[in-house]
Amino acid sequence: MAIAEVTVVPIGTASTSLSSYVAELQRVLQKQEGISYTLTPMSTIIEAPIARLWEVIALLHEAPFLADAKRVSTSIKIDDRRDKESTAAQKLMSVQQKLNG
Repeated sequence: MAIAEVTVVPIGTASTSLSSYVAELQRVLQKQEGISYTLTPMSTIIEAPIARLWEVIALLHEAPFLADAKRVSTSIKIDDRRDKESTAAQKLMSVQQKLNG
């Protein structure tokens, strides 16, 4: 399972507010099967097998264009660990254990 941090920024919009675009991205994610995701104040964390992750990221990148954005900048950071199962929750728990131990 790969974990991605994705930030999609529409450019050339009528307003400096982007929350309507973020809401639309969340609607796109709600329709996707085989993934889990978490919205954060600055990005969205998505967990899925790597091939599925690329498909979902492509849908997210396209969504602002469908809402009349003239340009889209998408930033992606991927953690693809293959030596053992990894989730975002496990990563946080590992750090928390070290803080407490």
